[in-house]
Amino acid sequence: MMRNYLRRLTGRVRSDPADRHLAYILTFVAGAANAGGFLAVQQYTSHMSGIVSAMADSFALGDVKFALSGLAAFASFVTGAAVSAILVNWGRRQSLQSEYAFPIMIEAALLLCFGLMGSNLSQHEWLFVPATVMLLCFIMGLQNAVITKLSNARIRTTHVTGMTTDMGIELGKLFYWNIARSDTAGPMVRADRAKLKVHSSLVFLFFAGGIVGAVGFRFAGFGATIFLALVLLVAAAVPFFDDVKTTLSKTLAR
Repeated sequence: MMRNYLRRLTGRVRSDPADRHLAYILTFVAGAANAGGFLAVQQYTSHMSGIVSAMADSFALGDVKFALSGLAAFASFVTGAAVSAILVNWGRRQSLQSEYAFPIMIEAALLLCFGLMGSNLSQHEWLFVPATVMLLCFIMGLQNAVITKLSNARIRTTHVTGMTTDMGIELGKLFYWNIARSDTAGPMVRADRAKLKVHSSLVFLFFAGGIVGAVGFRFAGFGATIFLALVLLVAAAVPFFDDVKTTLSKTLAR
């Protein structure tokens, strides 16, 4: 039943399949938002490596304005991750079924804000372009922290560097020639094929999301974010409304 699947997908009780399926959805959304965001503001917002490097270059070249804009983007990503951690920990202490779903619903709402801000970019570029960059960085930090906490740091969704590294490690194990057979050679080198499959799927979904986000932005403009927001809302809705129902029942019982 779809309701039970969605309850497992973003609910408090976790399982490896649920973690993987949620990671697939979030990675696709992250790729789409990152690509669409680049077409909107000419800057990628899902990974901090490039932003921190650009900050360093700007400071070295004396471009303080650009360096400060990079610092604002970096601070927004960190703030998003911090807010996500606060929400998850608060939900955990309150024994909420939506401790992970609630931050995802907030991400959906913020993606809608991104779509609404788009109509103002051309009119007030000096204000709304920096604000849009900060918003997208906040969203990416929020999302990455959610999947990091629920998967115990096994999965990331907003950037592919770590996933690609894990793919390379497992491929190295997969093609390693176990020629030594003596007892002193140590255990045979074996690849974690399941891990390789998961990370390969995540990289592909980030790429596919990027294509969908770029094409969607080209033909639908900022309205393309509505689809992404709806995907997240559907994924997070059941645990959230479970908590609403429980709270109303307790209130009426008093």
